[in-house]
Amino acid sequence: MPSAQSNWIAAAKLGLVSSTFSTLVSQLAAARIGRDAAVDWMTVAAIPLCDGVITAEPSWGAIAGGIAFHQWADFSWALVFFGLFGRWTAELRPLTIFAVAMPWAIFTSATEWLLLVPLFPFFQPIFTLQQPYWIGLLVHASSAAMYPLFAWLRFPLGAAPRSPEVRFAKAWALGGLAVVAMLGAVAGLDAAGREFPWFGTDRVADQDYIRHMTTHHRQGIVLAQLGIERARDPSLQSLARLMVASQAGENRIFDNWWQSWFGTLMPDCSAQERADMPGYLTQAQMQEAHTTAPEQFDAVFIRLMSLHHQGAVLMADQEWHSHGDLRLRIMAHAIRHEQQGEIALMHGVSGVEAVRAAISNMVSDNVNGMDQPGTR
Repeated sequence: MPSAQSNWIAAAKLGLVSSTFSTLVSQLAAARIGRDAAVDWMTVAAIPLCDGVITAEPSWGAIAGGIAFHQWADFSWALVFFGLFGRWTAELRPLTIFAVAMPWAIFTSATEWLLLVPLFPFFQPIFTLQQPYWIGLLVHASSAAMYPLFAWLRFPLGAAPRSPEVRFAKAWALGGLAVVAMLGAVAGLDAAGREFPWFGTDRVADQDYIRHMTTHHRQGIVLAQLGIERARDPSLQSLARLMVASQAGENRIFDNWWQSWFGTLMPDCSAQERADMPGYLTQAQMQEAHTTAPEQFDAVFIRLMSLHHQGAVLMADQEWHSHGDLRLRIMAHAIRHEQQGEIALMHGVSGVEAVRAAISNMVSDNVNGMDQPGTR
């Protein structure tokens, strides 16, 4: 029977494997559900490195920092599961490990999203308000899916017995490699403009949503760039940079999906469509942002961007509750969460209040027809 020390060593090996697997899956699968992996990694990097790492175009340093922090977190959870709790988990059969690992993924992702990141010890509300809980759950679940390999990795290299458990674990490892290869192939097809075809029941409604949200995001990017240039509050500047990065990344995904699904260039929105679009600012409002006095800019920016985000939340909420393509609906749910979270961040929400807001934003549109959360 392996000793407690060997359990810790095996837990470390398993942590390296599982965290690397989840990193690869996250990177390759992100765009399939409308996520820009570079922006997500930058947001993760902001947990330990704070707002200074956020840029309008994610840097390689920020991406590497996010990946490293993510791998450290997944590695640590594996150490807890098989090292600290090794007396109960080390002897389990692979399928039993898998059955226990899935609730573990729910627990660990919830612990990070609800407590460790927004409260103690990092006190960073951006991650929780920017990314809905299910994103972290998917990442943790992909890492925990590799836990059955422990039945093989607990033995020194080349010394594992030819037991059914070890054979199963080896087959499981081959399955993991196959998943990575499949996701890599799908990502390669996407890069070549050959995403899986559109699936939905209302083609025109999905097309209108993509066109409208793309146009809406373009105006949001222009306003956010003003925030980068003119805001006096450093936190507001950082948030404006994040807005540019996230909305530009989402527009790239919209454009890729449109061309792959519909085989044409995306038509622009008409003047009437812009006028009817919820939250789309008028020329007078945009001019106000350009010309307002420097000492008044932050308040004007928060007011106008909050109005703009409210419109995006309304459109995303309608798409989420539609019968459109599931990928588009999942992306809309994340946009609804993200933009409500940014409204909260602009109004200085943090701590327990940020956690409450994030939970509420996960399940509904909380900004249309309601007072804005918090005050700055």
